[in-house]
Amino acid sequence: MELLQGTLDVLVLKTLSARPMHGYAVARWVKEVTGDAFAIEEGALYPALHRMERKGLVEAEWGLSESNRRAKYYRLTPAGRAALDEQAATWARYVDAMGRVMAAAGPESA
Repeated sequence: MELLQGTLDVLVLKTLSARPMHGYAVARWVKEVTGDAFAIEEGALYPALHRMERKGLVEAEWGLSESNRRAKYYRLTPAGRAALDEQAATWARYVDAMGRVMAAAGPESA
């Protein structure tokens, strides 16, 4: 399933809300938690992480991965947590409104 415009940032921010993670772990977690519905490609993920880092939403430091390889670990900043809260509220309103539209019988014909 293709990601909707604006979805990638909130997925990444949500993923990093629990703990710092490296990029591959972010992509893996999103794929697992969505039942393979969303697969984040490296070509989209790393530019998004770098953009969020420039905006001050995440910060990064080098560390060792589970396989003992050097990896860049990203974590939310306070600004990133605030952005996540704001985007989560927006998505909740969107999902609620779409749910009401989809549950409605539809407009009556004239």
